[in-house]
Amino acid sequence: MCKPRLLERLSGQTVKDVNRVDNIFLFCVRNPALAVAGRLPLLPVVLCAILALGSGQALAAGADDGIAVSSVDSPAMATPTGPASVVLSPQDRALLDKIEQELNRQSTFQACIRQVDAAGKIETGTVWMKRPGRMRLVYDPPSPLLLVAAEGKVVFRDNQLDQTTVIPIDRTPLGLLLRAHISLTDDVTVTDFIRDSGLVQVTLVRTSAPGDGSLTLVFREKPLALVAWSVTDAQARQTRVTLSDIHAGVKLADSLFVLPQEQD
Repeated sequence: MCKPRLLERLSGQTVKDVNRVDNIFLFCVRNPALAVAGRLPLLPVVLCAILALGSGQALAAGADDGIAVSSVDSPAMATPTGPASVVLSPQDRALLDKIEQELNRQSTFQACIRQVDAAGKIETGTVWMKRPGRMRLVYDPPSPLLLVAAEGKVVFRDNQLDQTTVIPIDRTPLGLLLRAHISLTDDVTVTDFIRDSGLVQVTLVRTSAPGDGSLTLVFREKPLALVAWSVTDAQARQTRVTLSDIHAGVKLADSLFVLPQEQD
C-alpha cells in the first residue's frame, strides 16, 4: 500500500509550499465537448474521468493537490481540419522535444498515486506501466476498484458491484502514454503548453479524434520528470492523479497485467 508523502518535493518546493496561491497550477484541459450520453452508464465518476471518452471544461485543481498553477492561456492556432494547436516559441518547442525523449526513455515505471476526482473524493493506490500497451492501477483498501490495460483494451473491475467494463485502449487519452513510441507531434495535437513555477503543463488530443478526450501531463522541469496527469470527460468531470515514490525502468512481471475476468 502506498502512503504518499505530503511533503514530497515538486520542483524544489514542498507540497505545503506549492499550495500557496502564487504557485498553484491549474489543469486547463481545453477541448470541445462531445456528448457521449449512455456510453459509460455504469462507470463511477472516477473511472469516467480517467477513461474520458469525451472532454469538456476543466475544473480548477484543488489546493490539496500539491500541484503548482498558472491561469495564463497559451495562444492557439486553429487549423481548418483539426483541433487548435498551441503556438510554441523555439524554446518551448525544444522543451517539448525533451519531454518526448523523456517519455520514451523508460518503458516501465511504478509509482504511488494520489487521485482527486471531480467530486473531491481522494483515493490512493499504486500504478504500474509497461509500454507498449500495459498498465495496472490498484486502489488502496477499502476501494473495490481495479483497472488493467493490456491486449489493446482497458478493463475496469468493480468487485463491490460485481461489474466489469471493457473499452478499446485507443479510445482513451491514457492510451497516448502506452504507445510503443510516444509522439507529441505526429498524430497528436498539443492544445496547451504552460511553464510556471518550475513545472510544465502539456495538453494533448488525438488530431483525428479530439472528441475522444484530452490528456494533460505535468512535468517537473529540473530534473525533467512526469509528476502528474489529468483527464476530463464530456460532462466536465476531471480526475487529477499526482505521482510520488516513482521508480522508472524497473522490471515488471507480465502477470501484473493479466486482465480481470467478469465473475459469475
